[in-house]
Amino acid sequence: QVQLVESGGGLVQPGGSLRLSCAASGTIFSINVMGWYRQAPGKERELVATWGSGGTTNYADSVKGRFTISRDNAKNTVYLQMNSLKSEDTAVYYCYLRQVLRSYWGQGTQVTVSS
Repeated sequence: QVQLVESGGGLVQPGGSLRLSCAASGTIFSINVMGWYRQAPGKERELVATWGSGGTTNYADSVKGRFTISRDNAKNTVYLQMNSLKSEDTAVYYCYLRQVLRSYWGQGTQVTVSS
């Protein structure tokens, strides 16, 4: 079984920064994809950024240039550095891991961007 535990959410003013972390535990294979999705109230869950085990990254257009995903394979941990935050970034952010044709999700961490 796989568990994903997120941390780092909170309240930040527009233009501010936050860093999210997600630690994976359990049976983690070397070939996988980890990343972040988010869901705002009344909207569908959407991709934010992913990092494949081969080093390939993928970002939503709305966060390119502002968010950076990184990964520590030794710790099975993925990070999301969020800069220049906007009110429209307010959402619950979910950690994601996909391996061996199965997807796993964290419990979510709230990010609120407000003055």
